[in-house]
Amino acid sequence: MQDAPLNIGGFSFTSRLIIGTGRHRSAEELRASLDASGAQMVTVAVRRLDLDNPAERSILDDVDPARYTILPNTAGCRTVEEALMTARLARSMGLPNLIKLEVQPEAKYLLPDPVGTLEAAKALVAEGFTVLPYIHADPVLARRLEEAGCAAVMPLGSAIGSGQGIHTAEEIGIIIEQASVPVIVDAGLAVPSDAAQAMEMGAGAVLVNTAIARAKDPALMADAFRQGVEAGRKAHLAGRIARQEYAQPSSPLAGVISST
Repeated sequence: MQDAPLNIGGFSFTSRLIIGTGRHRSAEELRASLDASGAQMVTVAVRRLDLDNPAERSILDDVDPARYTILPNTAGCRTVEEALMTARLARSMGLPNLIKLEVQPEAKYLLPDPVGTLEAAKALVAEGFTVLPYIHADPVLARRLEEAGCAAVMPLGSAIGSGQGIHTAEEIGIIIEQASVPVIVDAGLAVPSDAAQAMEMGAGAVLVNTAIARAKDPALMADAFRQGVEAGRKAHLAGRIARQEYAQPSSPLAGVISST
């Protein structure tokens, strides 16, 4: 079965693994991870760029815009106003008219603000942005954001950077069932089996950062996540068997040798 591309707004991708650029130990490790991942979209935190010294080397110098679609994000924004300002800054820098919207009012758990996210999303959609909001795995909020014009929704698997895997599988499943835009599982993924799980459920893509950046061998882990995403996607397309309450023999019982 030939897979269809991942379409987000006016952008099209064959890779369903999105890579974050934070927390890598060196530029060399970042470049090696990106290359091994096969990713075509890379997210960059706008607030972590030194806008006062544009001549200074930044993360953007290690991400080839001819090879990767850059997804600016509003990580670190605590309010709607900060998120809107950051998105507009990204656009003024000539970055793509995409924005990963994050509104996180507190620093301990970094959980997204559902009310602020919806408010900011409506404003950014009205300004012509292609908005990908990061949210808790809330099916009602996901539907509201899609109705507001968001090009995708990005529910968390667990807390950002925690490596706890997917704790919200039931809720993500409902979001996937209801959504007509891509569902991108973001945050908490630790190992390729987490990515495979998300893809097997029918997610459109996954976003991975810390699990790759802080691995002992980031490039090797990026390659492993690439394979996990591909395997999970193939399994989803192939269609898993139904769960049964009791054991089912794998060989037919008719005509078997009997002691009687």
